[in-house]
Amino acid sequence: MKSMLWEFTDNKGSFESACADKIKSFYFPLANDKIMSSVSPDLHGDIKAGQNSFLLTPASRIDLIDSRSSRNFWVCANNKIWSATGVSKDIKQIQGDKFKLEAGLLWHKVIRENKNIGLKAEILSFVPATEDPVEIMQVKLTNISRKPIEITPTAAMPIYARGANNIRDHRHVTSLLNRISLDKFGVVVKPTLIFDESGHRPNKTNYFVVGFDDKFKAPRYIYPTQEMFCGDSGDLEAPESVLKNLLPGKQSIDGKEAMGAMRFNSVTVKPGASRTYIILLGITQTNRQIKKIIGKYNSLKKINAALEINKNFWSAKTKQTDLNSGDINFDNWSRWVSIQPLLRKIFGCSFLPDFDYGKGGRGWRDLWQDCLGLILSNPEGMRELFINNFSGVRIDGSNATIIGKKPGEFIADRNDIARVWMDHGVWPLLTLDLYLNETGDTDILFKDTYYFCDRHIYRSKALGPGCKDNKLKSSKGAFYKGSVLEHLLVQNLVQFFNVGAHNHVRLEGADWNDGLDMADECGESVAFSCMYAHNLKRLAEIIEYSGRERVKICAELKILLSKINYNDISAKRRILNNYFNKTKCAVSGMQIEMDSARLAADLSKKAEWMMCYIRKREWLKEGFFNGYYDNNKKAAEGRVGGIMRMTLTGQVFPIMSGVADSKQIKNILRSVRKHLLDKKLSGYHLNTDFKSEQHNLGRAFSFVYGDKENGAFFNHMVVMYAFALYKRGYIKEGWQILNSIYNMAINNKESKIYPCLPEYFNLEGRGMYSYLTGSASWFTLILITEAFGLKGVYGNLVVEPKLCRGQFKSRNVSISRIFAGRRLKVNFILTKSDSGKITKATLNSSDIVLETSNRLIIMRSAILRLSKDKVHKLDIVLG
Repeated sequence: MKSMLWEFTDNKGSFESACADKIKSFYFPLANDKIMSSVSPDLHGDIKAGQNSFLLTPASRIDLIDSRSSRNFWVCANNKIWSATGVSKDIKQIQGDKFKLEAGLLWHKVIRENKNIGLKAEILSFVPATEDPVEIMQVKLTNISRKPIEITPTAAMPIYARGANNIRDHRHVTSLLNRISLDKFGVVVKPTLIFDESGHRPNKTNYFVVGFDDKFKAPRYIYPTQEMFCGDSGDLEAPESVLKNLLPGKQSIDGKEAMGAMRFNSVTVKPGASRTYIILLGITQTNRQIKKIIGKYNSLKKINAALEINKNFWSAKTKQTDLNSGDINFDNWSRWVSIQPLLRKIFGCSFLPDFDYGKGGRGWRDLWQDCLGLILSNPEGMRELFINNFSGVRIDGSNATIIGKKPGEFIADRNDIARVWMDHGVWPLLTLDLYLNETGDTDILFKDTYYFCDRHIYRSKALGPGCKDNKLKSSKGAFYKGSVLEHLLVQNLVQFFNVGAHNHVRLEGADWNDGLDMADECGESVAFSCMYAHNLKRLAEIIEYSGRERVKICAELKILLSKINYNDISAKRRILNNYFNKTKCAVSGMQIEMDSARLAADLSKKAEWMMCYIRKREWLKEGFFNGYYDNNKKAAEGRVGGIMRMTLTGQVFPIMSGVADSKQIKNILRSVRKHLLDKKLSGYHLNTDFKSEQHNLGRAFSFVYGDKENGAFFNHMVVMYAFALYKRGYIKEGWQILNSIYNMAINNKESKIYPCLPEYFNLEGRGMYSYLTGSASWFTLILITEAFGLKGVYGNLVVEPKLCRGQFKSRNVSISRIFAGRRLKVNFILTKSDSGKITKATLNSSDIVLETSNRLIIMRSAILRLSKDKVHKLDIVLG
């Protein structure tokens, strides 16, 4: 990797770069549960606690390049001016800089040397793993010349101190709200209001930038406004206070654009000696918190201790995929992928510079898919979270789309748009199924929780009176609760009847592909009809396994268990409308007991009908499935007007669900390689180029081909393609697909991203939307449960490896896995054979009796007898 933009330096995910400063759009995440930061190689980026509280100016990817606002640190050294971050209009001065980046799991260090100035600057940035709402910036200046140097340092951070919407909306007016106070160590800003024309609110948030030197000495001068710091003819890249050595005046400071600029005392630094400065940037609710934070981080010793805690915290989070594959680059990269679900839990989809998803927060789909990775490390800790999550489901099978900060807190939509994604009902069962298998906890199915309720009824096709506290009530006025199983039945049974003209589930606002959003009236998603069929079948199996002879369900739900001719579209719609009419404002509150076997049989019958129907009706002569119908009721895929139209999504879910038979899968593999595999980059396109806009299907086709949802190498769907193939026994093909993603990501000279799995790669191979993608959870899930085959089955550990010789660089590979609260290190010894059969197995050096060569079952009771305090060694010989 010597020719790359960066390379790994240890086995802990740390990396370095000598040229990251050449890519201005590079960004790196720093965060804890209270504060979120992004930082670029020249320290652009922002800091925020949420959509309405940004300390530094909100920064998009293009702002990292265009904006003058950054965390700057100026040094006057022997009458020469130098920006230690490389952000200066004096290009000649910084052209002499020698640059180096060092970074690891949520810590970031930029090193710049300038021989003309005679200084080296090491700027460390991190957010403590504790919940302190502060970013720490430590600047160490070292004299690399042969003579003493007199330095006068000045830290300079423009303080934005308001909500993201005010970046253009009322920018000047909101500055008039600023009340700026001088602290001994810096600047505190507390605006009087949160400015919102729909309803102004008193502001309680403090924004602060404070600093001190390594002897805990405060700055000598403080510049609390940009006007004072920059001067009339200067700006943030050429401030008059620095260039002309101007001292702060005594003019009024309230109602101005705030500045966290601090000039420290001039000191003489001997050759080889260093001086260090600490800058704390944070967002709090009280002044007392600020003083507490200053006291907690007021020395180098305390900063170093906090850094070690931070490194250990994030390193521990990677232990669930502690790989030893013989390829240290793959192992290190996997560490970064494994923490991405945690990063998305913190950042949502919108709080890093690629924030095209709008106003922040995770969506419904994100909530459930991020849980996949979290379940593998701590399934028992997810129980209450799951129960709370189901309270986001509406009685009509739709759901709130935005997740609040607290468990069980939901918002109808971030933009108050009545929109329903038809795939949302699929994900809760897929995620809960993993939990059930990891824990064996089928009792969770019978725990009661609320339903979400607001003005949107009939799957947002109409408005009702609304519900108090966003909870569904019974006709008697009490809040209604139903079991988790009942919620799953609602989500999946409603969709069985919610069909379009071709008897497939209606597309509504969109499915997984958000860009298919212009076929609300007549569009259908064959792809996710497959998954609803899968879910109905799986629900039947789970009900049978639970051992309950009878189950209680909402009385109105029996409407959706009516016996009809499933080919009769009109009859399905009548039943659905009857159900909607009975539940539109409230439910009776009555529950009925139903025979479990009869319920399971009904679900199985529906599932089988759907699978057979799709298998026969939607298979195209071109050798793949049609996945969609547009708003003109026309099939979206196949050869149309001489153009081959094919989507990867339309093939993934027939395979994953079991709809596609083995012959069809082989044809799909050939078709995908022919039409969707990029010969140059060896990646898989989300769709072929339809060559024209599709206003009857979705906005996606108005994007340039090869970006976003129009034909990009969209990792989320590509990873699920690999998962589907692994599930159906196509191991080599599945691994080849995963490996293609890894190779694109690790080829950072083309991908131009730090180590992570981005949302997608564009046609140039550039990674887009780093860190915040659901594909990370799926990649980790496949690696652990499919490739290495370490999975739970109703609480028992099953080892069913799908490894083959040559997959990794070593024949001895290992992976760590937490199961039933016990840490296991599983070693696989691959012999010359490619059979993958288990020939021998030992647990802590004791032989395990093999009942079959295909898989090994270790009962949960045996795992629970193992000590919690040690790592247990499971050796598997394959041959």
